[in-house]
Amino acid sequence: MDTTGHAIKIIPLGGLGEIGLNMMCMEYGDSIIVIDCGLMFPEDYMLGIDIVIPDIGYLKKNRDKVKAFFITHGHEDHTGALPFVLREINVPIYATALTIGLIEEKLSEFSLDKTTQFETVRPRDKVVIGEFTVEFIRVCHSIVDGCALAITTPAGVVIHTGDFKMDQTPVDGEVMDYARFAEYGEAGVLALLSDSTNVEKEGFTLSEREIGVNLEGIFGKCKGRIIVAAFSSNIHRVQQVLDSADKFGRKVVLNGRSMVANARIARTLGYLKAPDGLIVDMKELDALPFDKVVLLTTGSQGEPMSALTRMAMDNHKHIKVTEGDTVILSSKFIPGHEKAITSMMNHLYRRGADVIYEKVSEVHVSGHASQEELKIMLNITKPIYFMPVHGEYRHLVLHGRLAQKVGIPREDIFIAEDGDVVEFSKEGAARCGRVESGRVFVDGKGVGDVGAMVLKDRSHLSQDGMVLAVVALNGSTGEVVYGPEIITRGLIFEEEAADLITGAKNVVMETLSGIGTEAKTEQLEVKEEIRRALKRFFGKALDRRPVILPVVIEI
Repeated sequence: MDTTGHAIKIIPLGGLGEIGLNMMCMEYGDSIIVIDCGLMFPEDYMLGIDIVIPDIGYLKKNRDKVKAFFITHGHEDHTGALPFVLREINVPIYATALTIGLIEEKLSEFSLDKTTQFETVRPRDKVVIGEFTVEFIRVCHSIVDGCALAITTPAGVVIHTGDFKMDQTPVDGEVMDYARFAEYGEAGVLALLSDSTNVEKEGFTLSEREIGVNLEGIFGKCKGRIIVAAFSSNIHRVQQVLDSADKFGRKVVLNGRSMVANARIARTLGYLKAPDGLIVDMKELDALPFDKVVLLTTGSQGEPMSALTRMAMDNHKHIKVTEGDTVILSSKFIPGHEKAITSMMNHLYRRGADVIYEKVSEVHVSGHASQEELKIMLNITKPIYFMPVHGEYRHLVLHGRLAQKVGIPREDIFIAEDGDVVEFSKEGAARCGRVESGRVFVDGKGVGDVGAMVLKDRSHLSQDGMVLAVVALNGSTGEVVYGPEIITRGLIFEEEAADLITGAKNVVMETLSGIGTEAKTEQLEVKEEIRRALKRFFGKALDRRPVILPVVIEI
């Protein structure tokens, strides 16, 4: 390993071991740059949690070293934690125009847009921060303005691909900058950090342009109203919906706050083009014939309060789904959302709509590279060391095996996880311990106040319910003045289990009678005895373990 100090430390704080939560630190000398700052949507066991963000304890401890954020693209799994992290680490953000536009829109909700320094860059621009020289390199992805980063340091060049695929026919004609990757490869790349999301898929990922062809085919057959649900950040997909609508003489109504906002930002910056009069206001919807309308909406993942879900439940203020409507879900089923999506689809069918989705028609393609594209990236950059990023652990392992197939020795491949510190230099590479990392839960306005124990309690409540045992005692004599009252939630229907409730009351009375007068003045002891007795009672009677909350009132 390097003994001169000329080594770059690569420290993932999120995105290695999960999909989303992307945050990567690079440290050289007294400078740290942070690549991406993303969120993750809660998993099933995270009851009540709104979003998950990375633990930035390491950055807070090294606050003076952190110089800048470099954001590869505008998806929330790469930008969504910024409103929370910028409160602690407020340094300049470097990104391309659309990415900054989307970040500004999000930060405005938190009143942080005016206090944040943005630096807009273009592909091939270079930014010098301390010992780092960072070049933005254009890549194709499912959002406009995505970039990889080539980070030059005295230790060598590290390339971080961001999210990418090799689309030879992108909608906007902006092909991935293969030449710059190849030039860096010829000059020498110390380490490659490459997107692993689609490593399980063989071959090549289809071009986004294919979706435009398929959408046109569907539009040409539809006689009624068309409702397209897509990710609002996929500007290329939005553009193709607009193009198809224009070709068949339909007006487009945008629905959903993020869809309206992102389309406005993209049009302002020139990334989204629409003839005058093509996009009309929701107020004009009722005056238009059904065969002249395309509704472009959010909610493709079945989110409970999303526009499409409200339509499916016949609970939308302006739009009522009727027989003859065609609903196109132009997005993938995100793992964990399948049940919500299929439930929404069932409700749409009940309203008489026809639903077209990925499993029955080619109406979505991935924005991530498949195996052959990942091999090409490895071959054109020719790194000495390889570290797969962006994926669950199996994705990282499989990507490592793929790298071996193109000739990278196994000992030069580093399968890291969040918190690992990996040092790379011209003399060698090695793991060098771990730093503080993890997940911080955001629940409403609370950030980090919900931990593992709270989630465990929520899980316990959801599975076994709760029993509240209320009793009032005379403070001097310990006699029962009121109760005991037994209240249950999520355990039984009390009106149909009177005998069980009576039995629980008797258990409380028996427990109190067994406690001495002096002990009854100690509330904590009385509560614990009641809790233990009721736990045994309900365990024996129902084979259940409800959360038991004794309430003892002294009068």
